[in-house]
Amino acid sequence: MATPYKIQLPVYEGPLDLLLDLIRKQEIDIHNIPIAKITQQYLDYLHQLEKLDIDVSSDFLYMAATLIYIKSKMLLPVDPMAGPEEQIDPREDLVHRLLEHEKYKNAAQLLYQKQQIEANVWSNPDKTLYQGEEVEGELVVSLVDLIKVFQQVLERRKEVPKFELQHETVTIAEMMGRLRKQLNASDEAVSLTEFFESCATRRAMIVAFLALLEMVRMQAVILVQSELFSDVRLRKHKMFDVVFSGDEAIAKIEEQYL
Repeated sequence: MATPYKIQLPVYEGPLDLLLDLIRKQEIDIHNIPIAKITQQYLDYLHQLEKLDIDVSSDFLYMAATLIYIKSKMLLPVDPMAGPEEQIDPREDLVHRLLEHEKYKNAAQLLYQKQQIEANVWSNPDKTLYQGEEVEGELVVSLVDLIKVFQQVLERRKEVPKFELQHETVTIAEMMGRLRKQLNASDEAVSLTEFFESCATRRAMIVAFLALLEMVRMQAVILVQSELFSDVRLRKHKMFDVVFSGDEAIAKIEEQYL
């Protein structure tokens, strides 16, 4: 008896993951999506799921309807009498959502990789993680502590239901500027927990985390505790003024996250 032919489809966490995969694999310009082509490929994937008798979640079906709606709007001729606000590209909102989702996904992957590194080196930790500028009366802590604090704040944010009506578009460089201004405003150390919790959205928190990682890497700030297990705080590193003496370093960081 012949072995039945098996079809294996990639599994996606949500419709935006599927769309990003279709776009990136074909090296399509995300700002100029061929909506008819992508819609057809998206629907083909859903049809394959139906053939395999796999339930399709409402999120995937809603995105399919959205793609068809965008496709239909792009087929309509442009009204020459319409104002500028009525001539917006129908794909604009979708592109914005895809870019935001990709940033969030990349940041989540970065966190996962750091968790894996921590899990594999904890039994024999790298002593260089704990070496830094001497701060009188305080303990210098590591990036491991930074990740733990961020995870704790992120978990607490999950417990608070909140509708985000607007997307915060703050960049890595802008978030570094906020922290720089906060450190310059006072000689007191900045509470790491309060810094993360001051972010209005989870997306902004991830941007803040990435900005902080860059500032630690550049030796602009140092992580300290007044005593073991106390609140982790941020102080200026002795290289703080040197790091921010020009705009070249910040510009390079901004390019990395575009």
